[in-house]
This record gives sequence, C-alpha cells and structure tokens, in this order.
Amino acid sequence: MSGSWSHFDHGADIGIEGRGRTLEEAFEEAALALTAVGVSPDAVPAERQMGFSCSAPDRELLLVDWLNEVIYAMSTEGLLFGRYEVRISDDTLTARGWGAEVARVSERPAVEVKGATMTGLQVRREGRQWIARCVVDV
Repeated sequence: MSGSWSHFDHGADIGIEGRGRTLEEAFEEAALALTAVGVSPDAVPAERQMGFSCSAPDRELLLVDWLNEVIYAMSTEGLLFGRYEVRISDDTLTARGWGAEVARVSERPAVEVKGATMTGLQVRREGRQWIARCVVDV
C-alpha cells in the first residue's frame, strides 16, 4: 500500500492526515493534505522546486514545524505544491517540494491555511503504517 491523505472535521478548522509505509511518506502525504485544503494537488504543475529544513525535539513537533514551513513558503512566495519528498534523520527533516505560483494553477484556492496547530496532533505507527495528523487553522 502506498501513502494516502485525508481531511477530518474539526469545528471551523480542518484536520489533515497523512498515511504511509514510512514516517517520511506519512509526512509527505500530510503536506499533500495541506495543499488539498485549498486545491487538488493534481492541479499543481511541478514548475518550481523549493528546499525545506527544520528540526524539533520529537516527531509531533517536527510535523507541526514541517507543515508551518510549507505554509510559510506558500504565503511568502505565492506558491502551491503538488509533490513533496521528505527525509528525516533523528530530529531533523529535509525536504523538497515541487509546485507553481498560485496564478499558474488551474484551480483557485478555496481557503488559505494560516498555520498548523497542536490540536489533534499525532504521529504514530499503526500496524505497518505511519500516521501523521493535526488540525490546521484556516
């Protein structure tokens, strides 16, 4: 089974969840769920690549930091990402995202994500699968 992402209801905000065979894949899928809050990741052409890096003392905080790095790039650079590649070593995450400027995406974002939160925050292994989830503020 390859990775997957989904959303879950949480009042006025939106929960995102990534699942994968590896921790890295779960983080990649969580970032795709983040993109999908606004637009379909499939609608985002891979015209530009951006690097990311962050560190945190545990996996849960690393997920929040990772997602907030992506949100920051989306906001300050005017980008959307449709694909991610994540590497995690100890408490450090390095990643690449492929995407395009918002104006180049065929869909217009439905909402703007303001930040990843500690609400509903979980990073855990369930059987053969990793799950990475939290609520994002919209």
